[in-house]
Amino acid sequence: MSAPVFDYLRRYRFKKVVLCNDTEIGLRAVIAIHSTALGPATGGLRMWTYPSEEAAIMDALRLARGMTYKYAAAGVNLGGGKAVIIGDPRKDKSEALLRAMGRMIDQLGGEYITGEDVGTTLEDMETVYSETDHVVTLPEHAGGAGDISPATALGSIQAMRACAERAWGTPELGGKRVALQGLGVVGSKALGMLVEAGAEVIVADIDEEKVEKALQEFQVKAVDPEDIYAQEVDIFAPYALGAVINDDTIPRLKAKIVAGAANNILAEERHGDELERRGIVYAVDFVANSGGTVFDTDRYRKGGFQPERAMANVRRIFERIEEIFAIADRDRIPYYGAAERLAEERIEAMNKVRLLGRPDTAHY
Repeated sequence: MSAPVFDYLRRYRFKKVVLCNDTEIGLRAVIAIHSTALGPATGGLRMWTYPSEEAAIMDALRLARGMTYKYAAAGVNLGGGKAVIIGDPRKDKSEALLRAMGRMIDQLGGEYITGEDVGTTLEDMETVYSETDHVVTLPEHAGGAGDISPATALGSIQAMRACAERAWGTPELGGKRVALQGLGVVGSKALGMLVEAGAEVIVADIDEEKVEKALQEFQVKAVDPEDIYAQEVDIFAPYALGAVINDDTIPRLKAKIVAGAANNILAEERHGDELERRGIVYAVDFVANSGGTVFDTDRYRKGGFQPERAMANVRRIFERIEEIFAIADRDRIPYYGAAERLAEERIEAMNKVRLLGRPDTAHY
């Protein structure tokens, strides 16, 4: 296990990875800190039933790196981090477990700030908050922004509109056929926005209850989860877990656009190259799904949390995606490479500023 993990750390210049263990409570967790160049490493706390400890570590690392790029590309002054707890959130989650995780996070002294993610809730974050101040995603009554899923959904729709303008010369989604994969908290809200925009939507989810609810509320068409990739649509919209764009799924895609809110949808970077080769417009995931983090972290800006300002910044994801297209055209590189370049240029610029002012604080 050690060789590939350390190779990954060196290849992508990670700052650190912390393994957390509380034998009495049963906590097994990972905190990955990729970069603090723009500010404290920030990213959600995920709880998942990983097939192995190595899989948990690698997931935390991949997600942490994605958060660095997400914040940098979105213009948010925070670094990239992620934490994962190994376990089934339906059976293994407890107040004691979450409080133990909060104490682990607190020991880092603010180097890592956590938040809600897959397998955790706002209520869980409030429990973690009882042990550490370093929590960004909180209910409104605890000083947070509350539910950020509407902002995440809106940002992904803005990214989709930018892709539509590139593909067809108009950002309008009315009349477009969309295959939406995943009806979780964000996916279900995106579905409502797409239907309101006049799109024709086909949905799929492994949870039959969520599919039935979508059918009753929006009268959309549903297909088996394995069939969602091959639908005759204009847009494939991934809102579930990552790595859904891979060797198996790409040949089945008939869409002109891939845009959604799932994290790390490319199984490997070469799959982004393949999308490019096939002429598929891709809304790079760490920008397309950044709306929630943009909205949530507004409370770290001067004046504290201001909902209107925060939502205005979410809508600017349209412009961020356009910037990525411009860089891709300028440098003749794939969309994922252009998005990374946008983020890296901002990180490099900030490092230069810090190097000139305070040499000991510049790092990446």
